[in-house]
Order: sequence, then C-alpha cells, then structure tokens
Amino acid sequence: MTLVEIAGSGLAELTCARLLADRGHRVRLAPPRPPSGAAGAGPRPLLLTGPTLELVGSLWGGGLLEGGWPLTHRHARWGPGPSPARFPQPGRAVDGAVLAARMRERLGTGDLSGEPAQWTVTAAPGERAAHEQAGRRRLLTGTARVRRPRDQDTARLDCTGLGWLHLTPLGRGDCLVQAMVPGPAEDPAGLLARLLAESELAPRLCGAPRTAVALDAAPRVHLAPAVPPAGGRGGLLVVGAGALRQDPLSGTGTAQALRTAILAAAVIDAAAADRSASALCAHYAHRLRAAHLDHLATCLSLYAAAFGSGAWRDEIDATRGALHGGTRSASDRTGCSPAHRVTRASATNSCTGPR
Repeated sequence: MTLVEIAGSGLAELTCARLLADRGHRVRLAPPRPPSGAAGAGPRPLLLTGPTLELVGSLWGGGLLEGGWPLTHRHARWGPGPSPARFPQPGRAVDGAVLAARMRERLGTGDLSGEPAQWTVTAAPGERAAHEQAGRRRLLTGTARVRRPRDQDTARLDCTGLGWLHLTPLGRGDCLVQAMVPGPAEDPAGLLARLLAESELAPRLCGAPRTAVALDAAPRVHLAPAVPPAGGRGGLLVVGAGALRQDPLSGTGTAQALRTAILAAAVIDAAAADRSASALCAHYAHRLRAAHLDHLATCLSLYAAAFGSGAWRDEIDATRGALHGGTRSASDRTGCSPAHRVTRASATNSCTGPR
C-alpha cells in the first residue's frame, strides 16, 4: 500500500484522500484548519450547480450538503444588448469550510505513522512563476442584505461596462455579491459599489457590501503539477486551484478541482501497480493543460462578446495569447505592469500606469 501525504484541507485534497483510501492506500492528513471565526478562517460561500452537485454526491455520498441554501433558477444578462433571461438551474449555496470539515470527518484520523510518504498531494500553488496565467483580472467579493428576503431562489448575473456582477442568495436575507474587473483594484468595496450602482441588480440589495476583498482570478495552469518519485524523494501532485484555476464566470471551478483529485488518485494508484510514474505524471500535466486551453477558448468567446474597453481588450488579448501558444504569464504580454490599478475614479476602468 502506498503512503500518501495530504498536505492541506481543501476539497480537492480531501477528495483525493477519500479515493486513495477507498482503493486501499494509506493517507496521512494535514492538521485541521482553525475553527470558523479564528484568524485566517471563516465561511467560504460556494455556489454548486447541477453537474457539480452530482459529482460531489457520486464521490462522497449524501449528507455533505445539508444546511446549504437551495436555488432553483438563474437570471442572466450578458453584455450590453441582450434582454435578461430567467431559466431553471438547480443549485445550492454552501459554506466551503463546512463542506471541507464534513469531508475530513468521514476520513477519520488517517495514517499516524512517521514513515516517509511516497507521494504528497497538495493544493498549494507554489511560487507565482510556477504558473502560466492568462491576464490580471480580479474578483471582488463581499456580502450584503437583500431587500426582499423572499426573493432568494434565483442567482443573478448582470453586466456593466466595467465588468460583470453576480448575486448568490445565501439564505436568511444574506447575499454573496461578486464582480469581475479587468485588473487590480485599490478600493474593492468602493469599486464593487460603483459596479452595483451601474447595474440592474442594485435595487435588489439594501446597500452595497460595506467591506470587500479583491482576489486574483485570472485562469492559470501549473507548469509542473506532477513530479515523480526519484532518488529516495517522494513524488508530488498539485491538485485543485493550485494546479488549474478557472474563471469564476464558468461556474465549473469546484467540479474541475474535484476532477484533478480524481486524476491524481488514478496516477498514484497506477504507479503503485508498477506503471511508469514519469509517464503518468506527464499525462497528468497534459490533461491539465488541455483543460486549461479549452477553458481559455470559452473565456475568449464570452468576454469578447461583452466588453470593449481598453482594459478589457488587454484581458482579451492576454487570453488569446495564452490560448495560441503563450508560455509565460499573459500579464507579461499585455504591456501592463503590476503597478496598474482599477480605481473608482477611472472613467474607462483602463490601466492607469504606463502602457
């Protein structure tokens, strides 16, 4: 039996541990994260739609998602022209931290021996240079109270010239407010309030979120997500968003993270059956890159159809460059330095630094 070190407590890492344990391998779990409310911890709202819900159920069985908020529809307006459309889309808003804690409970204590592991599975992204990243866009995120608490069965997407916004009902009158902008934001809460004011979603809230954070959200893929064991050193497999991060607009990030866990478990299982670890690791990297390129093609078609400002053209060009043979961070190809910021005062939301 192979001993595998699970270096974190993310959904992908824990799912990989579950699959490996089911196949008879030993897993050593990282210490649990601090409880909710401690420094560096807290709720992590996630919106899981049909295919992701089915995948979680097939991997873990029932009961994990109890207490989440059920959604029945989605209301979307993409780009400046189309009329909004409401259509059925079953989903569930869940707390990712609670979901991870329940997964860990099902795994038990794990292997407690002190012997060296043959493989390590981690979702940690490593150094920034370890990734190829397509753009510099940021996801602004905060929570707000809804004006009509009964109207909480529908997730809503809207666009302005600055970016897109999404409202995810969380139940009990709360709502997750997210927006995508084409570059770093110096004042996330102020910029989020500006986008809301220019959208059709503002009347649904009692007010904009009082606080918000800006998260790096451009698609990226790890350049070396799998390293085979060699010279007495254990192998390494990067999973989850550390291996492959997708644009939140796709709504497939959690499902893709779980798929990396499935593939990583298959690599370790096949290596234990005397398949070439080097060939398996190469296959793992190839599969991730193929998924990344397919995702970039989708992003390119969506963003090109909706946004035409200078900053968004930079993001679209960065996506196109990464899709058509780019090998380094796409932000290096846009001509925009990391010092550029998206500000409330920017009329066009374009890069404010030297071009």
